[in-house]
Amino acid sequence: MFKDKLFLVMLVLGLLTIVAAAGVVTIQRGNAPGEENPYMQEQQGAIIAEESPTDTSTQIAGSADAEKEQSQSHINNWAETEPVQVAKETEKAHTEKPSSQQTSQPEAAPAGSGMENAVPLTLNFSEASKMAWPVMGNVLLDYSMDTTIYFPTLEQYQVNPGVVIQAEVSQPVVAPANARVVAVSADEELGNFLVLDLGNDYVATCGQLKEIQVVENEYLEAGQVLGYVAEPTKYYSVEGSNVYFQLEHQGNKVDPIDYFE
Repeated sequence: MFKDKLFLVMLVLGLLTIVAAAGVVTIQRGNAPGEENPYMQEQQGAIIAEESPTDTSTQIAGSADAEKEQSQSHINNWAETEPVQVAKETEKAHTEKPSSQQTSQPEAAPAGSGMENAVPLTLNFSEASKMAWPVMGNVLLDYSMDTTIYFPTLEQYQVNPGVVIQAEVSQPVVAPANARVVAVSADEELGNFLVLDLGNDYVATCGQLKEIQVVENEYLEAGQVLGYVAEPTKYYSVEGSNVYFQLEHQGNKVDPIDYFE
């Protein structure tokens, strides 16, 4: 009985010794420098596989963003500087002209300033000159400084220093000859009227106008529109719409009919 128990104890101790020896051998193999644990290799491979795309993607994305930012910055800089440069060059091209052009081209006069004719027209009206009618129409009241004539509106006889020419309202009235505008004025009898210098001390007065198209000191060519026929003033209400025209030479009234063509 004692021998059997002793045998079992020895057997168990032997098995334990074998198991302990096998464990030592296994641990030593696992720590050997020339051998790698397959399990660790799989874990490291998985870690590398997971980290590598992330790192690569991050690096590429960062590089692309940097290039995009640089490109956008270059475009913005060009957009800010290039139009300014172009505008400056364009302005310079318009403002800088060759000296020959600057000296050869006279400065234009403003419209209606009386300087439309930079070189004054020759005003050389004389006793032998002829002039155009300011409007075409019948003579309602003739020139008469030697005797009196009857004025229907006034219902009286009096002298007439000019001629009263029948015309339609808004009919254009023209300059009878080359002239310079001496005055633009108005009164109760003539309404709006112009005083024109024809040259050589000949002066014409043209009344019963509206919408006058000329200004003082403006040089006019024969036939140029002065204005348009207005409604008659109260002094000519019976005679109707008309143009009053008077001609003087050296301050003396003369008969315009003698000079009309």
